[in-house]
Amino acid sequence: MQESFLHYIWQFQYFDRRDLTTSDGEPVEIFQTGLLNNDSGPDFSGAKLRIGSMDWVGNVEIHVKASGWYDHGHDQDPAYENVVAHVVLVEDKKVIRSDGSAMPTVVLENRIDLSLIDRFRNLVENPSSIPCEKLFHSVDELIHHSMMDKALMQRLESRALKINQLLEATHNDWEEVTYQLMARNFGFKVNYEPFFQLANSVPRKLLLKHGDNLTQIEALLFGQAGFLDFGLKDEYFKSLQQEYKSLSSKYNLTNQKLKRDHWKFMRLRPANFPTIRIAQFAVLYHKHKNLFSKLVEAQTENQLRSLFEVNTSDYWHHHYRFGRKTARSISGMGSESIDNIIINTVVPLLVAYGKLNDDQLIVEKALQFLQGIVAEKNKITKSWDALGYKPRSAFDSQALIELNNNYCLKRKCLNCNIGIAILKPAVQ
Repeated sequence: MQESFLHYIWQFQYFDRRDLTTSDGEPVEIFQTGLLNNDSGPDFSGAKLRIGSMDWVGNVEIHVKASGWYDHGHDQDPAYENVVAHVVLVEDKKVIRSDGSAMPTVVLENRIDLSLIDRFRNLVENPSSIPCEKLFHSVDELIHHSMMDKALMQRLESRALKINQLLEATHNDWEEVTYQLMARNFGFKVNYEPFFQLANSVPRKLLLKHGDNLTQIEALLFGQAGFLDFGLKDEYFKSLQQEYKSLSSKYNLTNQKLKRDHWKFMRLRPANFPTIRIAQFAVLYHKHKNLFSKLVEAQTENQLRSLFEVNTSDYWHHHYRFGRKTARSISGMGSESIDNIIINTVVPLLVAYGKLNDDQLIVEKALQFLQGIVAEKNKITKSWDALGYKPRSAFDSQALIELNNNYCLKRKCLNCNIGIAILKPAVQ
């Protein structure tokens, strides 16, 4: 049995509380089970219990077996000195406090409905990627929606924490953080890491020294990416090569340069080739030198999208790679690419900024942007669509991705509002 199941049983008191006693026979009354702690330390804090004739306020620790107290080293950890009760399924060993007194222990064995245990096992042992797929529609839609809201905010808050780490590393420079995250996003999944390395090798402040000269911006980016390290009878290529030679010497950049083989082209549509994405990224920062400020100022989805409707320099209208001309005209960034950037970079940035500055209006604006974008189509959303739960917007699809990755696949049904509703006993 999982310890998390006992957390659930204790939190909602889904056990027989009649004539409840400690293993030493002292009567127990539960006034408050306490707050579940997901960090280090005892499992529940702030519990209020009456044990015998004494009222206690403190922590509750839960284990499947009482010996877990020693197995986990709690007897040596000062953080567990304030535990007022030890709740276990089986008491296989007496727990003695540091002062020599016996730890009050509540044993739940034979107090839990066997049908509840069976339902839990059937749920978490279901081999399907969505454990509750057969019971999902038995749960009220309000619970579905509440869990989607919870999952989405957890996803955004998790990303906000990573953004805060980048902020610390850049001395709270929001524009530099935006530049780095935008670079990652322009690499999409396949070239995510080399694009981030490129942004670090050409910091935004260096790029902005040449912000009014697109050719020099392109030379810096393509040169540091390793795409100018060969010879071509191509005038545009040679002009970039000459610019890069001068700039790399001036700023001593060669030690930080990437190699061309860091970049992946295979299985990519030509429009997603890293050369095209670098060309687009160059124009983005040629056009918007203070991009983060403009993201914060944008009030409508149209204003936001217009920031990314950038066209490349003329050369890239008919080239996917250096020296390889195509008769097909290459357009600017497509709608799906812009959606991807808003979902994966802009919205997390705005949420992080809003939370750090206690500005709920910015957080709400970010969520509205998500609601205005069409739902993503991927393996995860398709599996939910097959269940009849069709995501209506990127708000929903992002929530479903979080739900799948951090609840369903990890079988954290007891942390999910939907799983809790399915397991809830009919009569309490």
